Amino acid sequence: MNWATVKPMPVPYLDYPPAVLPIDIGRQFFIDDFLIETTDLKRTFHYPEKYAGNPLLYPAAALETNNVLPAACPKSGGLWWDPDEQIFKLWYEAGWLSTVCYATSTNGLTWDRPKLNIVGTNGSNQIWPPKPNPQNLKPDSWTVVRDWLTGDPNAKYKIFIRPPGGTATNALCFESADGIHLSTNKMTISGVMGDRSTMFYNPFRQKWVFSLRSSFRGRSRHYWEAGNFMTGNTWSAQNLDGTGWQKGQPVIWTGADELDPSDPVEKVTPQLYNLDAVAYESIMLSLHQIYRGDRGSSNGIPKITELNFAYSRDGFYWHRPDRTAAIKAERTAGTWDRGYVQSLGNICTVCGDKLWFYYTGFAGDETWPNGAHGKYVNGAMGVAFLRRDGFASMDAGSQTAALTTRPVTFTGKRLFVNAAVTNGTLRAEVLDEAGAPVEPFTLTNSIPFSGDSTIQSMGWTGGNDLSALPQQPVRFRFVLSGGAFYSFWVSKDETGRSDGYVAGGGPGFTGPTDTVGTNAIQANAKMSGL
Repeated sequence: MNWATVKPMPVPYLDYPPAVLPIDIGRQFFIDDFLIETTDLKRTFHYPEKYAGNPLLYPAAALETNNVLPAACPKSGGLWWDPDEQIFKLWYEAGWLSTVCYATSTNGLTWDRPKLNIVGTNGSNQIWPPKPNPQNLKPDSWTVVRDWLTGDPNAKYKIFIRPPGGTATNALCFESADGIHLSTNKMTISGVMGDRSTMFYNPFRQKWVFSLRSSFRGRSRHYWEAGNFMTGNTWSAQNLDGTGWQKGQPVIWTGADELDPSDPVEKVTPQLYNLDAVAYESIMLSLHQIYRGDRGSSNGIPKITELNFAYSRDGFYWHRPDRTAAIKAERTAGTWDRGYVQSLGNICTVCGDKLWFYYTGFAGDETWPNGAHGKYVNGAMGVAFLRRDGFASMDAGSQTAALTTRPVTFTGKRLFVNAAVTNGTLRAEVLDEAGAPVEPFTLTNSIPFSGDSTIQSMGWTGGNDLSALPQQPVRFRFVLSGGAFYSFWVSKDETGRSDGYVAGGGPGFTGPTDTVGTNAIQANAKMSGL
């Protein structure tokens, strides 16, 4: 990567796509042209809708309000569905740069602060600091990630935590059986990095990724990956400005670029404040936190950061086809998410037909005695909802239009789609390598789908079992008459399971991937809430 350029990040897999695309893992999206050979459908991008009942978690308990800058905000923390206990688990910062606490929920909307008695005997939900407190560290940038692949029951959660401060320093890395009992006996010290660094897991590469704050283009990112979170987290100190790279140092990664619009009010060059990511279905999904300015920060107004969708098919190269803020700062005095909007490390959960994007926002306080500190006051957590797979749709409008994929291979048997065609129809056919329809999976035999479903089986008169096809590349051709088409996949069975990744999980899921299909929708329907 060229640290000096402001051009968008290159995406080699889009410029030079493979001749044949395997699609066994996860739902297949139209966020880019990777899967598309030809189409006359129109792509439309969509954004989460904020919940009217926000904020869900706000400073109320003593640890969140007493003698601290009031806050109950997850930052990059983590929010994961635990299928064993059938609850959501949340890690959040209680009081700005003060401590880390733990909360649980059965429905994702109402949150309980369990009495843990882990730190002292105060009966609180506090989990940080462990005793002794390493380096007397206060939390600033930190992430909690569920490790689904470990065989060690004492290492099911990985925790990354860095102290505040603008100079390069180390972070602490922990393993824990439950994410709440931490021990210095299960701790290692990472290489140095800038503040607001985080980490995530890329299951496609089976690597732990350290998303390291650097400064080669204002706030920007360096990259380090390791197969082992605890032993692979050391590296040679690097110049955060991107110069003088040497082997053994993190590599220059990404930052804001010339396509990020300058804010009309703040009027500063955008910067990449943070980069969290998670595996969702067949891709790595990120909410890039874009810094837009902080002209009012000295008066207690939170800095302006907003969240922008980014997509990657390898976890390193990010495609950002739409620069509209997916979750914006409201900017208006009296709103809980006036500014400093931030993502969680798990990005989203999957609840039935919707993706739930939890996020941090700050109200600030212009009356705070120290005006500069007022920008870090009243941090809270809310949620916004998006149709499952709903990042982008291919639309026919009122016309009839078609989409043909590149050659694909699969081992599943049933074709499923996510589409909204209440006033139209969607039909599908299979084409061989020469482009000829394959019997009986032809357009003539296709049973049209009319309706709105995030998990709809497609069928043909004469047979539905695609596993009967010869093991050779084929193309899918979809013909849409009105409506919107979001994704497709070939499932192993009639449940519609995708075997793709489910981000932070959700009701009905039993692990990191979708092995249950429609059963997750049924499980979510039983969950109290919306």
